[in-house]
Formats: sequence, structure tokens, C-alpha cells
Amino acid sequence: MSVTASQVQGAVQTLTQSSDTLFLLLGAIMVFLMHAGFAFLEVGTVRQKNQVNALVKIIADFGISAIAYFFIGYWVAYGGTFLADANTLSQGNGYELVKFFFLLTFAAAIPAIVSGGIAERARFYPVLIATFFTVGLVYPLFEGIIWNGNFGVQAWFESQFGAGFHDFAGSVVVHGVGGWIALVAVLFLGMRKGRVRAGKHTNFAPSNIPFLALGAWILCVGWFGFNVMSAQTLNGISGLVAMNSLMAMAGGIVAALIAGKNDPGFIHNGPLAGLVAVCAGSDLMHPIGALVTGLIAGALFVYLFTYLQNKTKIDDVLGVWPLHGLCGAWGGIAAGIFGQSALGGLGGVSLSVQILGTLMGISVALVGAVLVYGAIHKASGLRLSEEDEFNGADLAIHKISATNME
Repeated sequence: MSVTASQVQGAVQTLTQSSDTLFLLLGAIMVFLMHAGFAFLEVGTVRQKNQVNALVKIIADFGISAIAYFFIGYWVAYGGTFLADANTLSQGNGYELVKFFFLLTFAAAIPAIVSGGIAERARFYPVLIATFFTVGLVYPLFEGIIWNGNFGVQAWFESQFGAGFHDFAGSVVVHGVGGWIALVAVLFLGMRKGRVRAGKHTNFAPSNIPFLALGAWILCVGWFGFNVMSAQTLNGISGLVAMNSLMAMAGGIVAALIAGKNDPGFIHNGPLAGLVAVCAGSDLMHPIGALVTGLIAGALFVYLFTYLQNKTKIDDVLGVWPLHGLCGAWGGIAAGIFGQSALGGLGGVSLSVQILGTLMGISVALVGAVLVYGAIHKASGLRLSEEDEFNGADLAIHKISATNME
């Protein structure tokens, strides 16, 4: 039996579609696993009386995020819905469904980031309501502008500066937006009780360094799915992205090791700072540029987190604003610096646009967060009572502690 050219072409197309679907599904699973990293990083950092709450918040936030993004967020960002019949949705090996899953894991990172900043004193259900609106409206508004060309902003950048805003894997779109939203939430909540004693700042020690380290390791491993698989197809995969992620991570570790003076909390957050910063330009930079990006991000996190905890009233428990907000903003700008061909990058990026796009992301995050958290703060309040905060969120909210005290 002879095989026609059209049959061969059809078989190749089916194989390509199924391979791309599997590739993106594996990426979605890797980024989904990162949420366990967020959970254990928070569990290890907060005091023991708030560990259960940390675990429950992350998984509950993911559930709310999935619903908000399915019905609202994905439509806001990409104009697509999933209201067709299952036969239509499953066409092309269900690639569009897996793409939704992959992008959902990015969207759900927003409340996971916020959770670390507001830990130990936030009410449970008001925070879940905030999650619904930030994932359903605030985050996808900027996501659609950058990754789908909504409102003609990218087209204007290209016409005026010769290049659009480049954010390959979300330094600004995901991490920057999440970090700046967290800052607003932290400011509304105020400082934890006992942080200032006799006019001096007191820092609460992490409750479990092994859990903190486990969370950091899970995030580091999953990040290669976050960055590399942002190509979304096998044809688009690049070893350069993997190498740049690795080098930025190493830079963050070394910088945090030195600047943090052997502190295990800083050392395990250092690689995360580097990885946040390299997301935007990981497909453009030379590996040495990625290394420098990670070095700067690691030092930036250590010094700013130390300053916030000791000199200001910004009580950001896990340091998510410096880690995601500021290092994410640095990543957007770094792509415009180290992505230039003159510095060994692939070019096709404008520093002016990278600065403008980063500022736009920060603005959307701040305005959106003020509206969402401000409204909830006025309507129901965001903070636990003083008694509940003293007893801990585990007993106050979930009626159980992390360890059996019998």
C-alpha cells in the first residue's frame, strides 16, 4: 500500500501537535509543583503557630485562582473562553487546554507571592476574595497587554522605539506584578505584634530551616519549567534559556552567601532572586550577562530585605517585595541591558522600552492592589484580631496546630 504525501504530512502534524501538548503539559506540572515550594518556603519562615495556615493558604489560593482564571482572567488576557463542547476543546490534542493550565500556574503565582508577605496576621476568607480579583482582573490586564498585544501598547512601543517590551518568562508580568501587589497588601495590614519592642525592631527567627530549604529547592527545580518551557513548543525550546537560568541562579547564591554573611535564610532566597531577575531576558542574554544579573539580584534582595526589616514599618515576612517586586523590576531592565548585542546578547530589545514597560507593570499592580485590598479593608477588614494573632492563625482559623502537643 502506497503512502501519499498528504498522509505523511498529516502524521507529522499530529506528532508535532501531540509532542507540543506533552511538552507544555510537563511544563505546567513543573510550575504547578513550584507552588509546593512557595508553601514550604513560607512554612519554614513563619513561626510554628502559623505553619498550618501557610500550607492551607497556598492550596486554597490555587483553587480560587483556577476558577477566577478559567471564567474571567484568561478571557481578559487572551479573549478566549472554554464554553464550547468538549469535542471542540479537545481538537489539536487539547493543546489550548494545556496552554491554559500552563498559564494558570503563572497566574496562581500572584497570590502565592502575596501570601509570603502578609503571613501571620491576615484573615483567611478576605484574602481569598482578594485572590479572586487579582487573578481574575488585575494580573491578566497586564498579562494581556504584554503577551497578547492588547490595547495596542506593544505595537506603539515597536513603532516608537523599534522593539516591544520583552519579558520572556515573566520577571515583570508575573513576579514584578505579584511583588508590588504584595507591598500594597502588607501596607494595609501593618506590622505584626511584637515586631517593635522598646522602640527597636525585633526579627522573628525562621521556625524550620529544613522546610525553608526544601521550599527553595523545589522552586529552583521547577523554575526550569517556568523559564525553558515558556517557549510553549518543542520547536521553540532553547538551551540558552536553561544555561542563563542556571547562571543567574548561581549568581544569586554567591551574592547572598557573601552579602548575607552565611545566613541560611538569605542563602536559600538568593537563587530565587537570581531566577526572578533572569526570567525576562533568559532567551536573549549571554550567560555571563545572566550571571551578573543574578549577582546584582542576590545582593539587592539581601540589602533591601535587611533594611526593610530593621529600619521601616514595612513588615514583609518573607521579603516578597524585594525578592519578586524589586528583583522582578531589575529583571525587566536587565533584559534591556544584557540583551543588547554589544554585550553579547541577541539584540532586538530597547532599554527605554524595558524601563517604560516595567514602570507600567508596577503601576497596574499598585493601582489594582489599592482598589482590591482597599475595598476589602474597608468592607470587612484584612487583619486578624489581636487575640487571634497572638494565638496564631493555625488555632484561630483552622482549629489545629502543626504539631501534636499531647
